[in-house]
Amino acid sequence: MITTCIFDAYGTLFDVTSAARAVANEEKHITFAKHWVKVANTWRSKQLQYTWLRTIMNQYSDFWQVTKDGLDFALEESGIQSSELRERLLALYWKLSAYPEVQGLLSNLKSNGYNTGILSNGSPDMLDSAVNSAGLNDVLDAVLSVDNIGIYKPSKHVYQMVLDNFKCSAEQILFVSSNSWDVAGSTKFGFQTLWVNRNSEPPDRLDARPRWTAKNLVSIPTLLKDLA
Repeated sequence: MITTCIFDAYGTLFDVTSAARAVANEEKHITFAKHWVKVANTWRSKQLQYTWLRTIMNQYSDFWQVTKDGLDFALEESGIQSSELRERLLALYWKLSAYPEVQGLLSNLKSNGYNTGILSNGSPDMLDSAVNSAGLNDVLDAVLSVDNIGIYKPSKHVYQMVLDNFKCSAEQILFVSSNSWDVAGSTKFGFQTLWVNRNSEPPDRLDARPRWTAKNLVSIPTLLKDLA
């Protein structure tokens, strides 16, 4: 029986493209409008690549450093040299927009007696800022950061943090992520998993697959009710 719903943060609860999109709509940075999609996509892909590479090389650096490094690569790739634009993008990353269904979903889960939490590569201060900005403090029981153990997902040691915190078995966890590789890692660990495939992407070619797939988070209460 599922008792606890754990969510990845970036791309799952928070829209990682929202910072670049917001800057592209600012008159001061109007020339960024033609670059923002490419910058946002590269920024995210390099951010993730650097977490995996740093884990493999045993050279951990917190997610804020990885985020800055990913942005620097993305800006250089697009030929953008503006320290002011860089600082604006980084500032907005601390206040990423939550997807529209997030607040209602977490409130629903709490009102129905489920434990809720975040398990993220994000550093604690980044996560605190995002949660505060989105007004999610009252609907989350825990915000768990890999910074506490110095290794990134999809290491099994990261998923173990959930069991250590909530004192439950892996089968009691519904783990939700928009990252197919994250779902593969958590499925292999033993969680019940849901892949939020917002962009209709093909699954990663890995051994473990999600138990469920959805376009967004809206269907989770119905899924849990059917399992009860």
